[in-house]
Amino acid sequence: MTIVSYAGITRPSFLLAHPELPVLVYCKLQLNSTSTLRIPSNDMKRTEVTRFRCYVAERTFESTSVGSSLSNTGNVRLGRKQRSSSSLYSRPSLLEMKNEKIANRAKVYEFLRGIGIVPDELDGLELPVTTEVMRERVDFLHKLGLTIEDINNYPLVLGCSVKKNMIPVLDYLGKLGVRKSTFTEFLRRYPQVLHASVVVDLDPVVKYLQGMDIKPNDIPRVLERYPEILGFKLEGTMSTSVAYLVGIGLARREVGGVLTRYPEILGMRVGRVIKPFVEYLESLGIPRLAVARLIEKRPHILGFGLEEQVKPNVGSLLEFNVRKSSLPSVVAQYPEIIGIELKEKLLGQQCLLHSVIDLGPEDFGRVVEKMPQVVSLSRLPIVKHVDFLKDCGFSLHQVRAMVVGCPQLLALNLDIMKHSFDYFQVKMERPLDDLVTFPAFFTYGLESTIKPRHKRVAKKGMKCSLSWLLNCSDEKFEQRMEYDTIDMEEMEMPSFDMNTLTEPRSEDSASDYDDSDDEHI
Repeated sequence: MTIVSYAGITRPSFLLAHPELPVLVYCKLQLNSTSTLRIPSNDMKRTEVTRFRCYVAERTFESTSVGSSLSNTGNVRLGRKQRSSSSLYSRPSLLEMKNEKIANRAKVYEFLRGIGIVPDELDGLELPVTTEVMRERVDFLHKLGLTIEDINNYPLVLGCSVKKNMIPVLDYLGKLGVRKSTFTEFLRRYPQVLHASVVVDLDPVVKYLQGMDIKPNDIPRVLERYPEILGFKLEGTMSTSVAYLVGIGLARREVGGVLTRYPEILGMRVGRVIKPFVEYLESLGIPRLAVARLIEKRPHILGFGLEEQVKPNVGSLLEFNVRKSSLPSVVAQYPEIIGIELKEKLLGQQCLLHSVIDLGPEDFGRVVEKMPQVVSLSRLPIVKHVDFLKDCGFSLHQVRAMVVGCPQLLALNLDIMKHSFDYFQVKMERPLDDLVTFPAFFTYGLESTIKPRHKRVAKKGMKCSLSWLLNCSDEKFEQRMEYDTIDMEEMEMPSFDMNTLTEPRSEDSASDYDDSDDEHI
């Protein structure tokens, strides 16, 4: 065995990272003389054993390297047990992360309080970690027209990301046709929409509305009028309310028009709102089918509070001498009468008519029964119509009798009334008492009805009352012209017929409605 001794030469320095050391330590090796043992073997390979010692931060490590002369690399094993891998960065502890999160939220809360927003309801809500991102959200909401007061009314809106929540929702609404000018009011009424998913929440509701025969062009107006609809469940209140109305007689083809004009129906509970309302009107004497027709024409009446408005108003009508038997026709003629501030109007109109034509309480009740819209007439038209009748030569007593017999005289076009009266005096040559007996004469068209019928009767040499002449359909008038005598039983004043609401619909009376309902005269 040959032992060869020699000194090993290595690189003068190197970097060593120790997992327990906070920073990198530069160290230099101190090398002992290295001995190499040559051990012959059968394959004559030479094995070298190298030992060295280094000092790092007052710690001593020994390392031994064993390698083959045929190998280009060696393995280094530290004498002390260490982790298999080490990192140059230290990770914060969970406690440190929690404290940092609390500190960031405190800064965000401080910013919100500084601009007037109360963050009390935001605890537990995921918020931006920096005030800069929160400021971006607040500024974006301001651009939409929302004020600090609006945000305080629903502070949870601050949990919505501008890019992930707000912009996608607003873009979707804009593509549907919702006007940007309505966004502010839209979000004030239903700010929760900014939390919604377009695909999961909004689009299914829009498709449901289209399935209810609401036209695509009307969808934006429906959403603008009732944005809360975007938060309803498809198989909940929306479907049951429509099904109930169809069940009581609402024509299926009218559903789209009804919902377009009053989409709030979709949010009404059948058991709490719709059914009690329908049943109460039935208890007044209005047939169920007639109620359905009223809803088709005036769907907003379902929004009248039953206990707060409807029942008190019915009580007021009775108090002002409207007979109970006349309540069905009063409501059917003017459904809005059960939803307005009625008692003050009744008192005001009763006092006005008493001062103008000396109308008594009982007669006032008859006037309301025949034309309930009188409660909404202003003073000036009433006075002008009364003055016209007086100028025609009628006494105050006769004017009062005419108003009680046909209250519509207080609301007709004065120019048309003048033309009709001139024809009555010049061509028909009848006494004024005929108009006192049948004041509804002024409600018929001069060219379409009065003139042609008067000429037919005059040509035949018949003498008849104005009621016999006018108070019938064209078909009935043709039958009357075949009479040899005049049936006095047919000489009645026209009145409202409830059957007009329950008659079968014509095929062309479907869905299109004008939004400008004649709620007031």
